[in-house]
Amino acid sequence: MNITKFEDYKLLDMSNGEKIENWNGIILRRPDPQVIWNKKSNPDVWKDVHAYYHRSKTGGGAWEYIKKVPDSWQVHYKDLTFNLKLMGFKHTGLFPEQAFNWDFIIDKIKKEDRKLNVLNLFAYTGGATVAAAYAGADVVHVDASRGMVDMAKENIKSSNLEDRYVRFIVDDVIKFVEREIRRGHKYDAIIMDPPSFGRGANKEIWKFEENLYDLVELCTKVLSDDPVFFLINSYTTGISSKVLENILNVTVNKEHKGKLSSGEVGLPMENSDLVLPCGIFGRWEKDE
Repeated sequence: MNITKFEDYKLLDMSNGEKIENWNGIILRRPDPQVIWNKKSNPDVWKDVHAYYHRSKTGGGAWEYIKKVPDSWQVHYKDLTFNLKLMGFKHTGLFPEQAFNWDFIIDKIKKEDRKLNVLNLFAYTGGATVAAAYAGADVVHVDASRGMVDMAKENIKSSNLEDRYVRFIVDDVIKFVEREIRRGHKYDAIIMDPPSFGRGANKEIWKFEENLYDLVELCTKVLSDDPVFFLINSYTTGISSKVLENILNVTVNKEHKGKLSSGEVGLPMENSDLVLPCGIFGRWEKDE
């Protein structure tokens, strides 16, 4: 399990399908399907929360506000600053476990002695975009949700990276990549965090198991002659991280021999040796 300490985020406890989290002073109670045990390690932290997301039996759910919660607030990770707000489907606009991947992105970009072009697909609120821009890359950020892209712009601003080149695109990922192929545009690194199921800007259907391989194969056509890395992150239930590594092996590694790796990302619980599994990743990176 790959974990990274995130000072402004703390996982306080987890039990019976739920977790208690401290997001820079705002305490949230949210559901999590990975928590299938019923024992509470720190019972006292469950008594004092700002907001509680109640899951509906018919899907979705709603926030119950127990204390006043700001319309938005911020958390910091090293030199990066992210904006949070309570949204539908239990979201806050940030996945803190991704700090593990942000560190990887920053390290890889900073080691290069050239300006890199980075493509971030299904880019959400731009955690990886902020990391890549901070490290000095030019970034193209693509997501089908205008609201998420707007939050990504705010994260660039709050991280004092407005002077960096970041191009924000609201579009269907596959259609965008197809256009980039026709234009002859190339990228030195590609990041993607594809959903299990989704709809594009024009109601295009995305299904992870049916479409991921074809998308990665398509993306090999926009890789530069000297690519640095290709990172896939996923929260899709039932998919092994080795599947992501295998896909990269039969696509990217076919043309550009490099190092392949995969694994889980997770969040450590405070004052405990428990770790909450939070997703998987697969990576291709050039040999050093």
